[in-house]
Amino acid sequence: MPELDRGEELEKLGFPAVTEKLTGWTKFGKGKVYTLPIKAGQHVKITFASKSQYAFMAIFDLTSSADEAFFGTDEDGMTADVTVSADTTWFIKPYYSRVTRRRGLGAPYSILIEPLPSGLPQQSAPAGDADKAPSLFPPKPGTPAPAANKPSLFRP
Repeated sequence: MPELDRGEELEKLGFPAVTEKLTGWTKFGKGKVYTLPIKAGQHVKITFASKSQYAFMAIFDLTSSADEAFFGTDEDGMTADVTVSADTTWFIKPYYSRVTRRRGLGAPYSILIEPLPSGLPQQSAPAGDADKAPSLFPPKPGTPAPAANKPSLFRP
């Protein structure tokens, strides 16, 4: 688990049934960080917004052995849209860039967590299945007649 900066507060979330909005203020060691448990197959969209160009969000997968975030708004855009393949817990950390010349007091942010319907894997129909579908139009001249098991609205 990524280490908390001194003074950071950890808030444990539950996977929301509807869109949940988190708001806060980034400040070195004084902000909130979040954990979000996600079950296998759940689809979630997390969007970060801030008025400051120096505020960012990083998402770490706590079940992964990688020390780096799998998503960061500094490189990956403002929205993470993911369907997870195995049960996991994410660590969501909003932060204020330390390399800015003018640090100020931090910046306000909002994070939208949107549970989305789990997308069933789309199965492409085998080419042979197209011949079994009912036809609304007669076959083109010069093409073979429909198979006996293929219903047609027109008489041959």
